[in-house]
Amino acid sequence: MRHAAKPQTMTLRRSRASLRALLACLLALAAIGAVAGCGSGAEPSPGSSAESGASSSASSSESGEEAAEHAAEAAQQREESSELEHNRELLSQIEAKKQEETAEANAKKREKAAELRVKQREAKSRAAAKKREKEAELKLEKREAEARVAAQRREEQAARARLREREQAARNKSAQQPGASTTPTTAAATTQAASE
Repeated sequence: MRHAAKPQTMTLRRSRASLRALLACLLALAAIGAVAGCGSGAEPSPGSSAESGASSSASSSESGEEAAEHAAEAAQQREESSELEHNRELLSQIEAKKQEETAEANAKKREKAAELRVKQREAKSRAAAKKREKEAELKLEKREAEARVAAQRREEQAARARLREREQAARNKSAQQPGASTTPTTAAATTQAASE
């Protein structure tokens, strides 16, 4: 935008320079006219009326030129102020766009950070769930092993109890038969219990 404003600024500078030169010429003419007007006497001469008419036309042309100069300066100031206003508007638009882009970038950063936190929480919860599952499996395996050991002990105790009952039954039988010895019956009962 500044590059586009340079030719316009250069034109304005040229017009200012030309106005200054014109003003200098007008001042020189006015000074010459004033000196020529002061040189005449207090009494008007017959040719002085013509000179006064010329000086009044020169002063009116000077005032017209000054008015034109003032109008040109006012127009130039209006142009400069409108250009400044336009530049301010462009600057405010650029700043608003920058703020919007910054806000969007910050929002994207916050969104990514939130997504990352969610992923981390999910990963932690999955890891914790796996850990609990593994612990539950280990506890279950331990209980099953303990249950197998307990069942094995119960079976062993039941087998011993059956063995004792057979031994007792064999003793009772041998006690009822007067001629039989107790030793062979006990050995037979032991082998039978072991085979079961």
